[in-house]
Amino acid sequence: MASMACDPAQLTTFVLRLADSPLILGQRLGELVGTAPTLEEETALANIALDLLGQSQLLLEYVAKLRDDGSSADDLAFLREQHEYLNLLVVERPVDDFAQTIARNLFYASWAAVMWSELLQSSDAELAAIAAKAQKENAYHLRHAAEWVTRLGDGTDVSRARMIAALSTLWPYAGEAFVGDDIDDAMADAGVMPHCETLEESWRSLVGSVLDHATLDWPTGSWTQTGGKQGRHTEALGYVLAEMQYLPRTYPGATW
Repeated sequence: MASMACDPAQLTTFVLRLADSPLILGQRLGELVGTAPTLEEETALANIALDLLGQSQLLLEYVAKLRDDGSSADDLAFLREQHEYLNLLVVERPVDDFAQTIARNLFYASWAAVMWSELLQSSDAELAAIAAKAQKENAYHLRHAAEWVTRLGDGTDVSRARMIAALSTLWPYAGEAFVGDDIDDAMADAGVMPHCETLEESWRSLVGSVLDHATLDWPTGSWTQTGGKQGRHTEALGYVLAEMQYLPRTYPGATW
């Protein structure tokens, strides 16, 4: 990747985007503790959620370092307003059923696999170090999602229908990660990350191999919902934040 000077404010926004998606997805997966189909899957999803929250913590600590304004990773995680979160829209969608959880995990983990791989070569040494750890964790997340997509898609008529419906429901949100803006362009120019549009082919290859194995077709439609990376969200995020932020806002400074 070619490199040039990186604007600190743009880098901060970029890292915050990377941090917020695993933060919100980890919170969503945490909602399944006690409600997953089996105890084994509850444990698996809880472990994935913890991995995601750990990735987010490392990235938010880097954001706090870049800001250098006295804010901590916890402040950034719990004390921002809704429009200040920059996560992809797909991760904030409600957990309506298990098939949708798995479809979302497949879309996100496939993107994360490509994204972390590229960040290993980043001109930003701190992001490259975070990517080295996260990539190993994400390999399990992707394998878990792929196995369940195959199990549901190539299973009974009912499980197949639910998997198809889940993929179709989330498909309009799946492409946001590949729609670039000025921040993405600046990161590409600085050698931090390639242009996000260039990652889509590899992402499609990963997702496509899973769908083929599951004997499933690609969802139809080319329209992509965007806005999450710029702080424009669906009402679903408000419900996530209401639960996430209740304790730290009610008891400021509380510690375990």
